[in-house]
Amino acid sequence: MNAPLPPSALLNVALDDKYTLERGRAFMTGTQALIRLLILQHQRDQLAGLNTAGYVSGYRGSPLGGLDQGLWKAEKFLAAHHIKFQPGVNEDLAATAIWGTQQVNLYPGAKYDGVFSMWYGKGPGVDRSGDVLRHANFAGTAKHGGVLVLAGDDHAAKSSTVPHQSDHAFAAALIPVLYPSSVQEILDLGLHGWAMSRYSGCWVAFKCVADTVESSASVSIDPERLQIVIPTDFPMPPDGLNIRWPDPFLVQEARMHDHKIYAALHYARVNKLNKIIFDSPRARFGIITSGKSYLDVRQALGDLGIDEAQAAELGIRLFKVAMPWPLEPESVRQFAEGLEEILVVEEKRQIVEYQLKEQLYNWREDVRPRVVGKFDERGEWGQPHREWLLPAPGELTPAMIARVIAGRIARFHTSERIRQRVDFINAKEAALARPKIAIARTPYFCSGCPHNTSTKVPEGSRAVAGIGCHFMSVWMDRETSTFTHMGGEGVSWLGQAPFTETRHIFANIGDGTYFHSGILAIRAAIASKVNITYKILFNDAVAMTGGQPHDGMVTPVQIAPRSPPRAPGKWSSSPTSPRSTPPARSPPASRCIIATNSMRCSAGCAKSRARRSSSMTRRARPKSAAAGSAVRCRTRPGAFSSTNWYAKAAATAACNPIACPSRRWKPSSAANARSTSPPATRTIPASRASAPASSRSKAAG
Repeated sequence: MNAPLPPSALLNVALDDKYTLERGRAFMTGTQALIRLLILQHQRDQLAGLNTAGYVSGYRGSPLGGLDQGLWKAEKFLAAHHIKFQPGVNEDLAATAIWGTQQVNLYPGAKYDGVFSMWYGKGPGVDRSGDVLRHANFAGTAKHGGVLVLAGDDHAAKSSTVPHQSDHAFAAALIPVLYPSSVQEILDLGLHGWAMSRYSGCWVAFKCVADTVESSASVSIDPERLQIVIPTDFPMPPDGLNIRWPDPFLVQEARMHDHKIYAALHYARVNKLNKIIFDSPRARFGIITSGKSYLDVRQALGDLGIDEAQAAELGIRLFKVAMPWPLEPESVRQFAEGLEEILVVEEKRQIVEYQLKEQLYNWREDVRPRVVGKFDERGEWGQPHREWLLPAPGELTPAMIARVIAGRIARFHTSERIRQRVDFINAKEAALARPKIAIARTPYFCSGCPHNTSTKVPEGSRAVAGIGCHFMSVWMDRETSTFTHMGGEGVSWLGQAPFTETRHIFANIGDGTYFHSGILAIRAAIASKVNITYKILFNDAVAMTGGQPHDGMVTPVQIAPRSPPRAPGKWSSSPTSPRSTPPARSPPASRCIIATNSMRCSAGCAKSRARRSSSMTRRARPKSAAAGSAVRCRTRPGAFSSTNWYAKAAATAACNPIACPSRRWKPSSAANARSTSPPATRTIPASRASAPASSRSKAAG
């Protein structure tokens, strides 16, 4: 029985099967399934006789933090299917680029019949992109294009500063929402998403949570596996529902409200996206759920010892929703008929529950089922605040759901077996809730990270945080408190400064955030004439989300000339452990101070009466990737200085960004001898910046 199988009986499996296998089963993660989804769509278009291309853009963020890395690794497979990946500088600009793909065939010269597109972003990225998402959704999609909008929702704020649920934002923009519950459904519902988008003219949202995207499974791959039905019985307007030009604003609005959203509902109905999973001949208690919560419900029923046969005996009917918004009404009616009570199981704020109650409201009282979910039959808005049934804060667990299901069943069925199961669940949850270790471990910077020193402030000063690794300074002895959303770093000081005796603060901002949107915060500080020092923490990567490179070239040399014009503030650079080299290119109208003592430099900023100041540094890079750095100083616009910094490939620390308005301060030669930091660089007039290195050396001597 333990004899090895002959080679002929074994499948020929390769790691690239997830992207190259034409038909069969392949093992992949949810992130890899999103990439394979693009290839499957192109294959389906080819089988339909369409010459299409694909386009992907967005901005990284958990749980989609590794999608861009996966796309880069799969570049050769995507290129073979005419799929272009272009990461966005930020989320709303990426969405604007996606909007452009749907306009390709409005102009002559299009090389393809259409471009199917995928946007990705974290929940905060959905929020900041609300304007373009609404505009582009109203404008519509191309007949052979379509847009899938991936929203990475972090329900428990495991890697976010606030929990996120994008469903309501999409509903406000009238964007239909699909919610897969497994890796296989990522492929299946993703294909439905593009088909729905083409048919209805809507952008279609795709809700992604960590439990699905970061899981893995063996899935079925076949371009013809899914039988998609394109409805022919929907009353389409004569000019259709897809994008066109010109297109008056109010005509767009009427098309959206009168036709497009109902076309999406009709597509969902015809393709049975929402369906009854199991039923009972005497059904009286219904459970409606979607996405991750569907799997939690199945686990909860299993924990209670209720399989499909037992559920049929108890009178339980289970309904799975693949499109939480808008909720397709005909399938809901079929599910609700004959039930006495419906339990809605969904995480965060109600999206299905509110729609369900609205659709059942006008039913006769003698046939309308009771609906409970976040609260019991006493309702939500009673005073004082009612106890939660299935809480909106945090995440739902199978144990929480099992207790609620058991409690609702107990109203019409008594079971000692279920009661014993609930007792076991409660005991297990109580044991897990007991603390195992009394000592709390506070997250800290990595050993050698430049943030260890660059986030420190002088005694008597304080700093504000933002999004990035440096956020952890709020948990340390750094006199750093409060934070903002990404791109708003330091701007809260604009509202505080006129009303406090505090004269100056520091604001930390990463170079990734600076390139994403943070430069606007610096501009706002300058325009408001407040006294603030920005520390631009340059580490050459989007470190907290995976260490990806910036979506475009960003070096200190480039940041300096891009700083807001006519800014009287000063720029300085404070590296750690670099080696000086001859000056590189730098802005001809700027000057750089190389400060070798970051705390002394910070102290100068804190005491300065200057209205504005900023600072920057860079981390260690391998010799093969070294880049020049220069920073702006407005006190002597006719001179500049620059240093190229190299470091050993094994080094993990390099530079700290600290501002120093004390423009004449330079470390002493004795200090330089004691320090591993580079000596202060001699200031060179801009007129001599282009001279050969040998001439500059002689002149400097």
